[in-house]
Amino acid sequence: MRQIFLDTETTGLDPKLGHRIVEIAAVEILDRRPTGRRLHHYLNPERESESGALQVHGLTQEFLQDKQKFNDITKELLEFIDGAELIMHNAPFDMGFLDHELGLAELQPLNSYCQLITDTLKMAKDLHPGKKNNLDALCERYQVDNSHRTLHGALLDAELLADVYLAMTRGQESLIMEAEIPQPTLDAAMSPFNLQLTVLQASTEELEAHGQHLEQIESQSKGTCLWKRLESATTVR
Repeated sequence: MRQIFLDTETTGLDPKLGHRIVEIAAVEILDRRPTGRRLHHYLNPERESESGALQVHGLTQEFLQDKQKFNDITKELLEFIDGAELIMHNAPFDMGFLDHELGLAELQPLNSYCQLITDTLKMAKDLHPGKKNNLDALCERYQVDNSHRTLHGALLDAELLADVYLAMTRGQESLIMEAEIPQPTLDAAMSPFNLQLTVLQASTEELEAHGQHLEQIESQSKGTCLWKRLESATTVR
């Protein structure tokens, strides 16, 4: 299966207030293996970032003013995600911005171009209810190295998300692998019907000790020792 892990950075929290995407990145995984294919762009949002957003990603308007606009990379983005499963952390947030940008370009919403959209934040909340499930917390929980993550960056976060997702779904992979591995067949020589079993007879001392033990059980159970009943039935036959 082809999967695309996508992340964005924005000028603020709400596209309805005119906030825009300033960075977008996506990395490709095919059959749970990174292919090395990636998409990454800084974008000119044609506006300033809010102070809170700037503290998160550190992308100033001075840095972004000579970058492409979202409409310039739309075709490349849609070709990159076409037909794949799109995976994002807190997908409604990224989808809201992407649908807004696509709408400004008079294009269809995001889900018109990809096979499936998966939200890893929802997955994490289902797996770890009541715990922190942001990307840093998941990296720590699944032992994914994020020590180089000082600021949020779309490309780094997309790569970390891919590692976290593979770790979160590793059990599913194991089940699939076990189902695909053919079960070994017994060699004819190992068939239980061909085995020669050695029978060891109990010695006189062992039989006497066994009989004494049964008598103790018979006494303590007030005559309900099953082995004594079986012994009597065998003797009668």
